[in-house]
Amino acid sequence: MTTKQRFEGCLGWFAANMQTAASELHYDNAFQLLVAVMLSAQCTDKRVNMVTPALFRAYPTPQAMSEATKADIFGYIHSVSYPNSKAEHLLATARRLVEAYDGVVPDNIADLQTLPGVGRKTANVVCAVIYQQPTMAVDTHIFRVAERIGLTTGSRTPYQTEMQLVRYIPQELIPKAHHWLLLHGRYVCQARKPHCSECGLTTWCRQYQQEKK
Repeated sequence: MTTKQRFEGCLGWFAANMQTAASELHYDNAFQLLVAVMLSAQCTDKRVNMVTPALFRAYPTPQAMSEATKADIFGYIHSVSYPNSKAEHLLATARRLVEAYDGVVPDNIADLQTLPGVGRKTANVVCAVIYQQPTMAVDTHIFRVAERIGLTTGSRTPYQTEMQLVRYIPQELIPKAHHWLLLHGRYVCQARKPHCSECGLTTWCRQYQQEKK
């Protein structure tokens, strides 16, 4: 099976069986999504969604958050992972948004990565979800699933995974494909025990086919 055939098979299955695929983070605008994704690093979306309603009520805009203190923000997010550094990054990011971007979340990866605590993955999520750009954010789920299935080969970094994926996925599908692969990794192709008996991708999955031999 060629890589092209594997991509076509997997994408076709997702398109037919997972037509509704979106972020499980709760947000109403670009700023809220940016904050939620920053908080989600090494933390579950469920936990993030528990803390963001109160946080967003207190700080609905970059301007409002920029006027807070690190301790103020920490009080709202103390139950997420690494709350100290995340509170620091959120405050610094809010201030930079106000000072450099008039309170508007940038629509490109380069500018987004100038925000404290915002790496390529977070920037890609914002560009794909908010601005519908063909950017592929690679988290631990996507990194693992892509290599298992055979959509990537020998990928050692998230960036290498990203480059291999965007080479074969049609641009208009990239934002949705991010959610397809992420949700598949979160609920089916899990790290310790993939649920292969429940998976619709076994026909194209490189690891499954190898283990059958």
